Amino acid sequence: MDYNQLGKTILQLVGGKENVSGLTHCATRLRFNLVNESKAQTDELKKVKGVMGVVSSGRQYQVIIGSDVANVYKPIVALCDIKDSNVPKQEDKKNIGAKFIDTISGIFTPILPAITAAGMLKAVLSLLVAFGVVSSSDQSYQIINFMADAAFYFLPILLANSAAKKFGCNQYLAMMLGGVLLHPTFVSMVAAATESGETIKLGFLPIYGASYSSSVIPIILIIWFMSYVEPIADRISPKAVKFFTKPLITALVVGIAGLVVLGPIGYIIANFIAAAITTMETYCAWLVPTLLGGLFPLLVMTGTHYGIIPIGINNRMTLGYDTIVYPANLASNIAQGGATLAVAIKSKVSEIKQLASSAGITAVCGITEPALYGINMRFKTPLYSAVIGGAVGGLFMGLFRVRNYSGGSPGLMTLPSYIGGDSLRDLGFACVGAAIAFVISFIISFVLYHDPVEEKQKTTQPTEQSEKAASSIAASSCSEVYAPIKGKCVPLSEVNDPTFAEEILGKGVAIVPAEGKVFSPVQGKVEMVFDTLHAVALTAEDGTEILIHVGLDTVKLNGKHYKACVKSGDSVKVGDLLLEFDPDAIKSEGYDVITPVIVSNSGDFGDILTVTGQDVQPGDSIIKAIR
Repeated sequence: MDYNQLGKTILQLVGGKENVSGLTHCATRLRFNLVNESKAQTDELKKVKGVMGVVSSGRQYQVIIGSDVANVYKPIVALCDIKDSNVPKQEDKKNIGAKFIDTISGIFTPILPAITAAGMLKAVLSLLVAFGVVSSSDQSYQIINFMADAAFYFLPILLANSAAKKFGCNQYLAMMLGGVLLHPTFVSMVAAATESGETIKLGFLPIYGASYSSSVIPIILIIWFMSYVEPIADRISPKAVKFFTKPLITALVVGIAGLVVLGPIGYIIANFIAAAITTMETYCAWLVPTLLGGLFPLLVMTGTHYGIIPIGINNRMTLGYDTIVYPANLASNIAQGGATLAVAIKSKVSEIKQLASSAGITAVCGITEPALYGINMRFKTPLYSAVIGGAVGGLFMGLFRVRNYSGGSPGLMTLPSYIGGDSLRDLGFACVGAAIAFVISFIISFVLYHDPVEEKQKTTQPTEQSEKAASSIAASSCSEVYAPIKGKCVPLSEVNDPTFAEEILGKGVAIVPAEGKVFSPVQGKVEMVFDTLHAVALTAEDGTEILIHVGLDTVKLNGKHYKACVKSGDSVKVGDLLLEFDPDAIKSEGYDVITPVIVSNSGDFGDILTVTGQDVQPGDSIIKAIR
């Protein structure tokens, strides 16, 4: 593959180098910060050979490449002349949650290779010790062990570098501040103060006796504070001596604030999180691994898994092990691999078989994006299988409180990272949990998957050809869904939410409402009116399951601006009023009111014909589901 040409093509389709304010990459994705995301040609980008998918999430425009991502990243960086990946603060208009995910992702993504290398070294050592090849007293063991420990011990310095890039301040001053927390003299002072019971003081300021080696939160808080102090130091420093006074003021103010206030706050927060995890492990150890095991594919799809991974890192740094994130992630990754490999075995299409084989192997080794975007999301049933298998595998991991000791990319290659403590117990249960996730997802995927038939032409407007095709279908094999809202009917691909746009929940259409009333699109039964009143689920008499979701992320309104006119269990006919809502008020709160209308059980039908690109009235036919 010509990576230079692929890089040029991607750069052109995201709006050119003038539209790129920042770029980094993880194991499989290019992560762009775009000045104006509307300039990106997403549909064209998805068609480019070498691009596996495109996701916009958490202030990042993510282009999924696969394991060759580094080769594509280099020519783009050269063309853009990008110095750092932070987004200018004046462009920061997203909500707090999106900012948090983007910040965490930007800080942790660059250091993942170092953490992964350290975890793999630890895993190999554990394996060698378990099989008696070396002992912990051997010099060879001790040398490799301190090589692996270096990345964890000096983690504050690594994080200082990436955090400085993200917050837009000097990287070398930031690393100096990370070194302050780990300096041998400070470490010795803390040890002596702990033993004697005395307090370390800087003048009249007390310094908390905390150990910051392998810590995560303290240095991030310190560099965040530095991003505000450094510009002030720049402004107040005389031009003639700014070269000296700016770093002096920054290092002195931030260093003292870090030792006296911010470092201790971060240390306490980290210990609080660890204590909360310990409490959760005591009373319901199975719950979070089960949820994460099932939901990780959706978190990866949106990029929000980077907000969870640091919890696992913090657990290992404070408790010595993680029972929440990494075991659940292992179950999820193995399940995705199992579901994809089932497709590889069952498919008769050579292209699908080849892609599924390579993606499945990659997934069980710990990198799931090729499987997720190339197979599982594309054919849906493997994704459902992976969610179920991951949840069951996560449940097993949680019930037996499986511990991960050294991290790494969760997969078969890092199973030795579960060797620790006084026995091989955790390794054994990790293998069993992974096997459970694999077998369940493989079986379900193998049973449910069918090679796609030649795709029928779907119309964006009702044409004579489509009407003749629909009329030729016997009434008993065609389910009709009518417009529930007055407005413009558009394809799901125009919905700014990958869950709907990628048809994860099923096929259908979306309507841009012209008024605030939702009517029943079928004759049948109301299965559920959501507590937050933003969505309603129905089942037609012929078994077609419909979901009407009024707006995007409107669950956060908690029912504000909505009124339910029916309740769960009510029988309805076409045209009965289901919900009322205030579109203008919802828009004023910052939410999109576009309303997806989904056939939830799309897999039960051979094809779904939709009518889009025109204005519709309640009662107009918009979906024909053909069995």
